[in-house]
Amino acid sequence: MKSRIAAPALVALLAGLSFVGSASAADPIVGDASAGASKAAVCGACHGATGNSANPEWPSLAGQHHQYIAEQLTLLKAGVRVAPAMQPMAAALSAQDMADLGAFFEKQTLVGLEADADQWQAGEKLYRGGDPKRSIPACIGCHGPNGRGNGPARWPQIRAQQPNYVVAQLKAYAGHGRYTTATGQPAASGYAEAMYDVAARLSEPDVTALAAYLKGLR
Repeated sequence: MKSRIAAPALVALLAGLSFVGSASAADPIVGDASAGASKAAVCGACHGATGNSANPEWPSLAGQHHQYIAEQLTLLKAGVRVAPAMQPMAAALSAQDMADLGAFFEKQTLVGLEADADQWQAGEKLYRGGDPKRSIPACIGCHGPNGRGNGPARWPQIRAQQPNYVVAQLKAYAGHGRYTTATGQPAASGYAEAMYDVAARLSEPDVTALAAYLKGLR
């Protein structure tokens, strides 16, 4: 876990959800990366041909856990995850399509980004140690020392992520606006509830610093 500035430091952030019955803990459908390659062609317009986004507003998907990608697409299709640009895209996908896309993007190589020299050190401190005085846990506890997350646990990879996207997702979590119920109310349970609580305690400088650090995290 290093910044390329110091030595050659959220999505989509994105925690797995235990309250969604349609996304089971054990993947019942096996994804085919080869099939996913052709299906991912339309995704390239925003996320890059190999899942490396060049747009600061859109997340990179390269190297992301296939379980997480399939689950998030399921939530988007169901209207549980709020992302107006993505919901129409997910609407036409079958469960097999989602598994294939997850398999394809997981096999892609994530290209590193350059961290903000003025911000990443504060972000590293919060990522590694949290802030006990404000009841903010260290991000490393769930997302790992290198930001790779944990696929089976549905904790996403958040390293080398576009900072604008990270900021937007943390703010959405803080406002309970990333996931909803059928009635439009916040869907808070399990991992999502944990992220709501953590994000709500982050200050604006915290969010900016974390995004800067994650951008350069290797």
